[in-house]
Amino acid sequence: MKKKLSEIADFLGARLVGDGNTLIEGLGNIDGAGEHDLIFAVEPHIEAAKESKAAAVMLPEGIGDFPKPALYVEDPRASFAKLLALFTPKLSIPEGVSDRAYIGRDVKLGKNVRILPLAVVDDHAVIGDNVTLYPHTYIGQFAEVGDDTTIYSGATVREYCKVGRRCTIHSSAVIGSDGFGFTTKDGIHTKVPQVGNVVIEDDVEIGAVDGIDRAAMGSTVIGHGTKMDNQVHIGHNCKIGPNCLVVAQVGISGSTTVGHNVTFGGQSGTVGHITIGANSVYGGRSGIIGDMPEGFFGAGFPAQSHASWLRMQAAMKHLPDLLKKVKRLEKQLAKYEAGEKG
Repeated sequence: MKKKLSEIADFLGARLVGDGNTLIEGLGNIDGAGEHDLIFAVEPHIEAAKESKAAAVMLPEGIGDFPKPALYVEDPRASFAKLLALFTPKLSIPEGVSDRAYIGRDVKLGKNVRILPLAVVDDHAVIGDNVTLYPHTYIGQFAEVGDDTTIYSGATVREYCKVGRRCTIHSSAVIGSDGFGFTTKDGIHTKVPQVGNVVIEDDVEIGAVDGIDRAAMGSTVIGHGTKMDNQVHIGHNCKIGPNCLVVAQVGISGSTTVGHNVTFGGQSGTVGHITIGANSVYGGRSGIIGDMPEGFFGAGFPAQSHASWLRMQAAMKHLPDLLKKVKRLEKQLAKYEAGEKG
């Protein structure tokens, strides 16, 4: 795609400074941009952007004179994301149901579906309008997939589970695997039947190789607008609130309730049967072992306030010197005590 910088400014509602006839053929980053690319830059990368090969730069308002043609916007990252969608070539996926797909009995298919070869839609499933199912997807019996949802190759939506509208489920994710429920007697583990389901609300994104367990009874729920990175595990009967961000390798134990707008950094984990308050952020590798309040910024194990954790980390750097001082004091005390006894 080729567009004049002035056309891009109109598309974004950006303030243009410089030659509007500058031709943009692609988008790039500061280090790898070519001479016909547009990049974006925020502090502390403004100076590096000046030295880049890019034809033009998108900048936040408030940046002064710049040696290249520039587009000034309120949020360069958000505006650049809009351009990525514009410049990314659209995939050509044929409309209709492949004759190499399997469609079970009493399946309801919406309008304009795209079901590719080797996809399986089992008996009594419901597929909404404009749904795309890539090869090797499996939609279980009585499962439902909402309008405008895309499910990539190898993903599974098991029986009775419900996926909302405009969702994206990436490759090898499993929606509705059995919850980890067992009773133990005389050293023998006996499986507890998991007869609930998973409900994924609208506008949710599920990462590759994620596992979301079905409830033992009732529903495991992923709230609308929540986005999950790859290799995330959500245990049975969890309730994840709307608009949460769950980064890679997070594990949420069963029957945990998470409020809205909560962010979990990578490799964070929780015990089960707790409540985590809304509008909170937990740094990477946080260990959450009890109920947490709203508006909390936590880190560490066990999770504590981020400020306290930073102070603790700073203090730990001094531990080797502190140990040496303690050993010296112990030796001095031993000599003093020996002298007193003598």
